[in-house]
Amino acid sequence: MGKITEIYENFYEKYEVYFVIISIISLIVSFFDIGNLPINAAWIAVILCGLPIIREAFIGMVTEFDIKADLLVSLALIASVLIGELFAAGEIAVIMTIGAMLEDRTVAKARAGIEKLVELSPQTARLLKDGAEMIIPSADVLKGNHLRVLAGETVPADGHITSGHTTVDQSVITGESLPVDKEVGDEVFSGTVNQFGTFDMVASKSGEDSSLQRMVKLVESADAEKAKSVRIADKFATWIVIIALTAAALTWFATGEVIRAVTILVVFCPCALVLATPTAIMAAIGNVTKYGILVREGDALERLSKTTKIFFDKTGTLTRGNPVVTRIHILSDDYSNDLLLQIAASAELKSEHPLGKAIVKHYKEIRGALPIEPEDTDIVPGRGVKADISGKSVLVGNEKLFNKFDLPVPSAISGIAQKDLDCGSTVVYMTIDSVFVGFIVLSDTVRTESSKVVSAIQDAGIGCVMLTGDGRASAQYIAGSVGISEVLYDSLPEDKLNAVKKGRDDGEFVCMIGDGINDAPALKSANTGIAMGGIGSDIAIDAADIVLVSDNISNLPHLLLLSRKMMTTIKINFAFSLGLNFVAIILAMTGILTPVTGALVHNLGSVLVIINSAFLLNRKPQKLKKEIGEPPVQMPETETPLCKNVSEKEASSF
Repeated sequence: MGKITEIYENFYEKYEVYFVIISIISLIVSFFDIGNLPINAAWIAVILCGLPIIREAFIGMVTEFDIKADLLVSLALIASVLIGELFAAGEIAVIMTIGAMLEDRTVAKARAGIEKLVELSPQTARLLKDGAEMIIPSADVLKGNHLRVLAGETVPADGHITSGHTTVDQSVITGESLPVDKEVGDEVFSGTVNQFGTFDMVASKSGEDSSLQRMVKLVESADAEKAKSVRIADKFATWIVIIALTAAALTWFATGEVIRAVTILVVFCPCALVLATPTAIMAAIGNVTKYGILVREGDALERLSKTTKIFFDKTGTLTRGNPVVTRIHILSDDYSNDLLLQIAASAELKSEHPLGKAIVKHYKEIRGALPIEPEDTDIVPGRGVKADISGKSVLVGNEKLFNKFDLPVPSAISGIAQKDLDCGSTVVYMTIDSVFVGFIVLSDTVRTESSKVVSAIQDAGIGCVMLTGDGRASAQYIAGSVGISEVLYDSLPEDKLNAVKKGRDDGEFVCMIGDGINDAPALKSANTGIAMGGIGSDIAIDAADIVLVSDNISNLPHLLLLSRKMMTTIKINFAFSLGLNFVAIILAMTGILTPVTGALVHNLGSVLVIINSAFLLNRKPQKLKKEIGEPPVQMPETETPLCKNVSEKEASSF
């Protein structure tokens, strides 16, 4: 029986749109009596659209004793058929089916993000045993196993490096904007990517306990906690059914006219109530779509309208998420900013490290061409590069590189650079023929619109919190630059998730905005999750309810305001449709309305509800100027360095 039911439901869902179209045509034929058919064409609408409604109402009553609006609709359908008002019955069935279809188009999609997280899990591992290397399934890795990870491979388990040094992209776990240099004794996480060099490691956790697997479980548990809202008609269905049946019974008893009783059921049929919510949601979704915002969950805007606190991920959300050259500091009068940049770009020309690529990219943007080829390049994984350029020996990298070549960075120079490091920047030192000539500062960059967006949101009475995997100094600097006072730094996925949960436990309606895989659990757990679509990971997007397709956060204030306006529209729709029903029921009790005219009256209510909802389609962001601060206009594409005025020599010429 269960299999038959599943086949029926799949079949009906697949062809529902065609059934509605055929039913509308049949109602037109019935109303104008086209073709002198032997049977009333409205039967087609009753069968195609009415029977599924009656079936669902019956199943809900019998199996769960769940009274929904469909029960009153079913009673009105059956009563109309019994007294021969087939057009009224078919028309009610079609309106209700269209309303349900609108709702279905806005419900949540499948949780593909969890499957994508699973896909990130490495499938194999290189096990070192008895001096030999063998390939085993990563699921078979046990605590204490010795493993080898080659350049470009995914780390198969959590553990510690026992030999070698490298650079690891661990944004999947921590959300850090830059790869992290690793050496003996450093911890590595499952699912992160080894970018340079080969290293050996010892596993500290088995596969099921790894960081990536824990994140999968976090997403699953957070998703299960988020309850879906019930359509507004169903919230009041029990009282609507009781009032309608009582009124119909009393009228039949008082007048002896069954047609009046049936008319009451028809006019009290909650078509307008069913349309009140989905039409407003669809109109609001249509509005924000024009501004590059994709709403993936039907009730997301309803939840967003109640937001009292927004948690911002830092990297890729408030900042661009890519390192750029922000400053060059000269230590020798023999070199200029331009010449130092040229030499550094030449040294890094063959490097695959993100910092090296950023330096080359910056040079190319300034000069419009690639730097000259070095005579020789030696890439030192996790440290930097050594290159021969025009007969000179050049070192470009971090402090570890210079320690390797017995050229420790002088304390006076590292003291100057510390100011940049405290602001969350990365410093790349340079020597030419063993003489320190300067350093290049690279930073993530704050989006120019971030401070205005934060200000507008705070003006709306919504609190803002920044979450980041960065250290304290960097986190506080960036938060201060955009106007956020509450910061949680050194945050792993569990920390972000716990912060969101604590916000909800404290009675806040929480919205989480992020872009990375590490944000997925928090996005799922929040009342509303918003993902950055352009640079955001597929997993973060799948975990979110709303996606900023163009990565433009400047439209967030408009989104928040529109969600509130949408809820106001829904409440107006509800009050109007309910009021119209009560007026119509009085007219039906007095015999003024018949089943057919009653059906037309409540259809008029449905039309007016749709028109009222349609006003949301053309609501302009400019109205935000008076209501919640700056309008969400397109911002210029200039960037703000994270650290300014940190020394007397600024890179103004490049």
